[in-house]
Amino acid sequence: MKTLAKLAAAAAMVLPGTAVAEDLDMILNWVPTADHSPYFYAQQQGWYEDAGLNVSIDAGQGSSASAQRVGAGRSEVGVADMATSLVAKSKGADIVAVMVVYANSPQGFYWLKSSGIEGPEDFPGHKIGNPPADASRVMWPLFAETVGIDPDSVDFVNVSPQAKITSLKSGAIDITSDFYNEHDLKVREFGDDLGFVAWRDIGINPYGNSVIFNGEYMEENPEVVEKFTEITQRAFKACVDDFDPCLDALVEDVSGLDRDNQRDQWGRIKELMRDPTTTSVALGAFNPERMQDDYEMVEEYFDIDEPFDVTTVYTNEHLDESITMTEE
Repeated sequence: MKTLAKLAAAAAMVLPGTAVAEDLDMILNWVPTADHSPYFYAQQQGWYEDAGLNVSIDAGQGSSASAQRVGAGRSEVGVADMATSLVAKSKGADIVAVMVVYANSPQGFYWLKSSGIEGPEDFPGHKIGNPPADASRVMWPLFAETVGIDPDSVDFVNVSPQAKITSLKSGAIDITSDFYNEHDLKVREFGDDLGFVAWRDIGINPYGNSVIFNGEYMEENPEVVEKFTEITQRAFKACVDDFDPCLDALVEDVSGLDRDNQRDQWGRIKELMRDPTTTSVALGAFNPERMQDDYEMVEEYFDIDEPFDVTTVYTNEHLDESITMTEE
């Protein structure tokens, strides 16, 4: 995809009277799935191209990697979890978020009711399986404090993202953490035996995946950032209103995706996109008070190297306030 885009840009440079498109390398937080469909939809519709933007979309390897890559200027724009972006900023990454996708935290814990666990109060003495660097493991002391249990009362087991369901099913672990996106997969797998608690429902609700730009690039190319953000916001709104064309764009560009699973994911993603700010101010808008709370949470539970003013790491100024998230 990137190679073709660069060839097209090179061809435009040699054609007299042809405007040269601005190259934008976009690094996702992970492999493309439903929450990335608006970018592919905007690209398929020619919205980026019509605005003079030559956007290439690359699969990522986690929010930390994408935040570091954008922060170092190796990609102009990307997608990363906001808490992870705050940590990266403290370590010198030059990043500014221009739009939040997950206005609600996607984090949650899953277990089987047949194990005897009825809720978080029953977690002590059980095994929680997730990857070593999983954000929910890093933030576990906050979760334990919130639900009133001893942080040292559980054992953590290293489990890859792909092995969470099988490990839970086999009894190798009692509890696992996962994003709400794939909630329906677990419902189909375990039915009424599935237990679940969303972090946002117990008062732990940091912002999740957001669109970030390299700060230096943003200062030097404000019109490009404006165009990209406006188009992307419009694409998300279009997908909220009618997901089928966006799903078509995603599966045509990304192989191996199950349409029904992606449609289920999008239904959950819309729940994560919806909060009082995105429904009243603008789709994708940050709330300043929540951002300050997130910064203080990250400062306490993550490894902040250099403190900074949280207002320097996000902005709502490029969002169209006439575009808001639906109430339901």
